[in-house]
Amino acid sequence: MRQTVVGIATVITLAGVAAGGCGAGTLPDQVVSADALYDRWQGEFDFAAYEPQLRGAIALWEEALALGLVEGEEEAQVWIRLSRAYFELAEAYLPAVARREAYAKGEAAALAALRCDPVFVQVERTQGLRAALGAAQEVGAVFWYGNNLGRVLSYDYLRAALGGTRDVLAAFTRAVALDEGYWGGGPHRALANFLAQTPGFLGGDPARAGAHFARAAELDPTFVQNYVDWADYLARPRGEWDALCALLRTALDVGAEPAVGARWPLYNRLALIRAQTLRGKAPDPCP
Repeated sequence: MRQTVVGIATVITLAGVAAGGCGAGTLPDQVVSADALYDRWQGEFDFAAYEPQLRGAIALWEEALALGLVEGEEEAQVWIRLSRAYFELAEAYLPAVARREAYAKGEAAALAALRCDPVFVQVERTQGLRAALGAAQEVGAVFWYGNNLGRVLSYDYLRAALGGTRDVLAAFTRAVALDEGYWGGGPHRALANFLAQTPGFLGGDPARAGAHFARAAELDPTFVQNYVDWADYLARPRGEWDALCALLRTALDVGAEPAVGARWPLYNRLALIRAQTLRGKAPDPCP
């Protein structure tokens, strides 16, 4: 059994971050080492060998944050890296029973990054979290907040019904406005996934999802998940089997290019596995 994730920075430092604003500083050795461990773009990517690297990066980023070794913009960026890493650890490596904890830590880390911005904190205090998400200035923080929160809500239906899904929608909408090309067209992909999968009374709207899936693929045609999510969450529920098969063929063709795999090694590997599985889910399996 894989070990569960134990974070040390979230509890220690969130109280301080909630006050708003982060000072100025330089990168300590822990952050430099963590960034090196996280880097999956140097040399051939080994999926199994990367898990301990990702865990090691998380531990070092948490240590730097818990000890107060990073400040200012660098602190916000370390919180963002930590949020992203928790999300990726859950998506790629953790058993289902351990994922909720990782997503919750990712959500908390992204919120800490957002609260490094005094404007965000002021809006949150006076108008609430959702309004503050609409005023966020850091695309990475608001994007990974939305991703982790979205996963957390799948375990907490009451929180989702009481407004959590609207916070996710606000986060992704703001991410699109800030930088639509971030993380392989991620803001459009995330917004499309939300619109396609969320019930209408909680903010979903499948009729709007297709344009965002298409824009994500246009912005980064090498991010294979753009096609796979489009096929899985829009074409398949609609019974659009020709479209599903076409999207999956594109995903597999694009992913077969070594240079494409090297650009997004972790995400493209996971997406290609999904594409192969989805091919058999059409009434007539895709050719």
